[in-house]
Amino acid sequence: MSRVLKERNGPVLRLVLNRPEKHNAFDEVQIDELTRAIDEAENDPSVRLLVLTANGKSFSAGADLDWMRRMAAFSEEENLADAGRLALLLQRLNFIPKPTIAAVQGAAVGGGVGLVSACDIAVGTAQAVFGLTEVRIGLIPATIGPYVVQAIGERAARRYFLTGERFDAATARELGLLHEVVEDLEAAVARYSEMLLQGGPEAQAATKKLIRRVGRGPINVAMIEDTAARIAKVRKGAEAREGIAAFFEKRKPGWQS
Repeated sequence: MSRVLKERNGPVLRLVLNRPEKHNAFDEVQIDELTRAIDEAENDPSVRLLVLTANGKSFSAGADLDWMRRMAAFSEEENLADAGRLALLLQRLNFIPKPTIAAVQGAAVGGGVGLVSACDIAVGTAQAVFGLTEVRIGLIPATIGPYVVQAIGERAARRYFLTGERFDAATARELGLLHEVVEDLEAAVARYSEMLLQGGPEAQAATKKLIRRVGRGPINVAMIEDTAARIAKVRKGAEAREGIAAFFEKRKPGWQS
């Protein structure tokens, strides 16, 4: 049985973590399946949007401890190669040029928080619970660290990385890990999907790159010149011309057809 299900609804591709009997704790097999699915979606122009969700009571319990126990017997070089699998998955999810939504029910722990952090938009039910519990079993939140710290900030990371305590959906919303706590997860995903599909796909890809650029470093001459160059390039593109024309002609642009 596949550990990652693919459900297609027009331009929206839903990737479903499908190991409910293990609370969607992932091992090398599920990591590789999810990485391949993300790469395939990136290379398929008919896919406009990815939704990451899960079957069962939990979103993801993070790394499968049986997998971790096996890896503890391996050499440091073998562990480095294995850790690279999760690092690659998070990189692919974070940098895919298409919008991504994480829909969280139940528990998201450790690497599960990493998956949520790497998505552009994250929504969860009030029953969702989160934890960065690695230190409690003598591990560290290493490969997920860059994405979680970007999501919740360094100050909050100091607390939750070091204590390993769990926190609820309302706290996740306050920290910025979740954008919204909702009663109806499917309705929220549908609402965000509708909004995201109104945007030009090339503009969204360029916007994700822009966010990464301006989110780092001081606002200086180099950054100002860079942002001016970006908008100048986009303005003369076919997508921008179509979008502006559609606005004045009071019609939908071609990418919404």
